[in-house]
Amino acid sequence: MRGLGPGLSAQKFLRLRLRSRFLTRPRPRRFGAPGATLERAMDELLGRTVPQAPAYELREKTPAPAESQCADFMRFYGSLEGASQRAELLSRLARGFGVDHGQVAEHSAGVLRLGAAVGAAPGPPPGPGVSSLPAPAPREPGALLHAEDRLRYALVPRYRGLFQHISKLEGGVRFLVQLRADLLEAQALKIAEGPHVREMNGVLKNMLSDWFSTGFLNLERVTWHSPCEVLQKISECEAVHPVKNWMDMKRRVSSYRRCYFFSHCSTPGEPLIVLHVALTNEISNNIQAIVKEFSPPETEDKNKIVTAIFYSISLTQQGLQGVELGSFLIKRVVKELQREFPHLETFSSLSPIPGFTKWLLGTLSSQTKELGRNELFTDSECNEISDIIGGPISETLKILLTSNEWVKSEKLVKVLQSPLMRLCAWYLYGEKHRGYALNPVANFHLQNGAVMWRINWLADLSLKGTTSSCGMMVNYRYFLEETSVNSAAYLGAKNIKASEQQMDDICSLPVSLINIQINYIQTYRGKKEVWCTYIFNQGNY
Repeated sequence: MRGLGPGLSAQKFLRLRLRSRFLTRPRPRRFGAPGATLERAMDELLGRTVPQAPAYELREKTPAPAESQCADFMRFYGSLEGASQRAELLSRLARGFGVDHGQVAEHSAGVLRLGAAVGAAPGPPPGPGVSSLPAPAPREPGALLHAEDRLRYALVPRYRGLFQHISKLEGGVRFLVQLRADLLEAQALKIAEGPHVREMNGVLKNMLSDWFSTGFLNLERVTWHSPCEVLQKISECEAVHPVKNWMDMKRRVSSYRRCYFFSHCSTPGEPLIVLHVALTNEISNNIQAIVKEFSPPETEDKNKIVTAIFYSISLTQQGLQGVELGSFLIKRVVKELQREFPHLETFSSLSPIPGFTKWLLGTLSSQTKELGRNELFTDSECNEISDIIGGPISETLKILLTSNEWVKSEKLVKVLQSPLMRLCAWYLYGEKHRGYALNPVANFHLQNGAVMWRINWLADLSLKGTTSSCGMMVNYRYFLEETSVNSAAYLGAKNIKASEQQMDDICSLPVSLINIQINYIQTYRGKKEVWCTYIFNQGNY
């Protein structure tokens, strides 16, 4: 038997053999920079692999395309180098294999014509000397329903058939999740744009929403004894509070801590979205006590557990953005915790406020430019801040708030607390996008029916926390018996439920910034709740 050679042990040889099985498998030919050859190859591939839509009458009798065609698309797509080449293929797929607008127009006209005939009712007789036009002949409703079904069929884009057939292949759903992640990246980089691309993204998102509905998802708990790959994946994908090392990860899955994730039935054990929970005796007001200053004991005292704090939720698959997983995960985890701790009634988040510093600096700049002065702070606040920083507020604050140096000054921390918390309350409550909360984290929890309960000062002293939200975090409180009503009020009437403390902060904003009209005051859980209508100086909001 031939020896292994100098310096090559059997163990090392085995590792190399195993490694080669995964890293040196045959790969399809790769193309160079986009050019005529690559574009022709793309067109040829799409023409061959995207199935033709069968005639309406044959839609249930046409055999599915050969699996090799879908596999060819997957191999070709995997061979492309760089985001630009993948974006080019996806753009061609969206533009050239969507809906046949001619058929849609034809069937729409048919539906309108039949709808008029079915709904026609005999009118009053015409007056003397007035000729009557022939009324459309009444039709059976079945003909209209049939025409509507043909229209729905014509509205299905051709590429949907390709996605549908790919999903039936082994690894096909996972491939489509990654394809959508590439599509979202291309849109963000503006290398794949236009209405056809947006439409294809929406179609694929809806398909993934069906495939990843709660009936296909498994709730799994992570412990220190979970497979190493799972712990590694969760550690790498933690987007809110990055995991520093293995000891940090161990703390997050130890006593008084819970970590859960959803996996798909086709890929059990593979995290899709992860939720971290701290079990405490009160609603936490800072993240340091949860992830940094916590030394887990060996056992839990259930009598000390009265509150569950959701302090991090992270999506591990970017292709599932917009698919409703987080809301379902929180609901499932609440039920799981209540089974384990029947006395547990208090549920709250401890959430970051991404974008607040950016909004604040932008507002300071716009006010200075348009008004020549700063109206976000009261006169006394301006004087106190100016005395400490020794210069004009707007320009100096812009420099200070983009770093974490300002938190080292006790005087500055003290004088900034009241105005920044007041402005942060307005940012979360009053800054909107299409009528809903501008802040994405606020929008998520408010959609779930949570209450904007408390803003916490110096709650996140990490560099990320101080530069993105001036170190503040917010608790969104989940009153389980009221989440459905709150969610409906937010999604339907765009009403945000907030605690009295937050409403007091909002109502104390300078009148020069916004005019506040208090409509009425009602009692909410024994406290006054103020409902306000805000009218911006530049117009109604």
